[in-house]
Amino acid sequence: MTASPAPPSLASNTPPLLVLVGCACAISLITFGVRSIFGLFTDPVVETHGWTRETFAFAIALQNLMWGLTQPFAGALVDRYGPVRVLVTGAVCYTAGLALMAVSASPLSLTLSAGVLVGLGMGGASFVTVLGALGKLVPASHRGWALGMGTAAGSLGQFLFAPLGQAFISGYGWQTAALLLAVGVALVVGLAFGVRGTPQATLAEQGPPLSLRQTLRLALHHPSYVYLLLGFSVCGFQLAFITVHLPPYLNDQGVDARVASWAIGAIGLANVLGAYAAGILGTRLSQRGLLSFIYFARALAIVLFMTLPITAISVLTFAIAMGLLWLSTVPLTSGLVALMFGTRFMATLFGLIFLSHQVGSFFGVWLGGRLFEATASYELVWWLTAALGVAAGLVHLPIRERPALKPAMLGAGE
Repeated sequence: MTASPAPPSLASNTPPLLVLVGCACAISLITFGVRSIFGLFTDPVVETHGWTRETFAFAIALQNLMWGLTQPFAGALVDRYGPVRVLVTGAVCYTAGLALMAVSASPLSLTLSAGVLVGLGMGGASFVTVLGALGKLVPASHRGWALGMGTAAGSLGQFLFAPLGQAFISGYGWQTAALLLAVGVALVVGLAFGVRGTPQATLAEQGPPLSLRQTLRLALHHPSYVYLLLGFSVCGFQLAFITVHLPPYLNDQGVDARVASWAIGAIGLANVLGAYAAGILGTRLSQRGLLSFIYFARALAIVLFMTLPITAISVLTFAIAMGLLWLSTVPLTSGLVALMFGTRFMATLFGLIFLSHQVGSFFGVWLGGRLFEATASYELVWWLTAALGVAAGLVHLPIRERPALKPAMLGAGE
């Protein structure tokens, strides 16, 4: 791998590029890593309290929805005030939610802690906030690399925290495991101060000189942006359903719990390569074409997983295949947002797209639990997940990879 070019001179209040990206990656690793293993808590929590899987699934579905609802506002605050305060506030909420989850004694308290509070925390201290900050603080010559690294770090967190979380649950019980994970998330408070600085984009890269309201109006009336919204909602449905319901699904198939944790970890490890490669390939190939390929490939992987016998080998093969395609959509989607509208309001615009992702996540997690209780099987949701992958692949094909406004149109002020 060739070495990256030397970073340009940054403003005095901006940390060195490697420190900036390193702290951002550490935050992404911790927050996404912890978020990705809630599925491991499903059966332990249900068995402790005698609840249904739908009860736990609803709490995590609401967590995803709250994350999505919070993210556009967090993005707007990052665009206006910088990322530090947003990340610190999010980390505090995230930590408190995990700690209170450990002592939840009713479905309501579980929903308010693991659902609402953790979801709010993720909105402020997540890889999405990190990517929005990197898009503004890293020069264009390093932006694709930085976005790929920030996304890949979240995947590495999933790989590391899956076996760690399972070891905590097996060794100390799920309540203590939740408290130990809360301690890890609290580290984000200190790391946040390394993600600061002056926006590095040139005037041309910042995009058209429009207000936030004008930019939002332009985006919501721009077909290509709407296609991204629709496609990313499918991404959320697929990833959230698999993250939360794959472990109990494998448990129903008689697969050892360790294999489930290995599968979640394998998704994360493969995603390190997939996300980083997507960030690099997105600077050389059609981002629209890559996104369509990813969704079509996900659908194929799910169909094969459902039609072949369930064994440890097939589970890990499926996990690796999905891992290569997991968060690889993120640098491509965020890259298209920057291309269409510039970086001035990138955190806000990507936050809205992420809201659509989390609406999809809500339905992926909740429907998984609801239909399981209704049919005693996850099969219907698996096939729905595959069909949505085909639909998302088709939706991305008409996207136009160019700025939303031509220079000649700027004189109108819209």
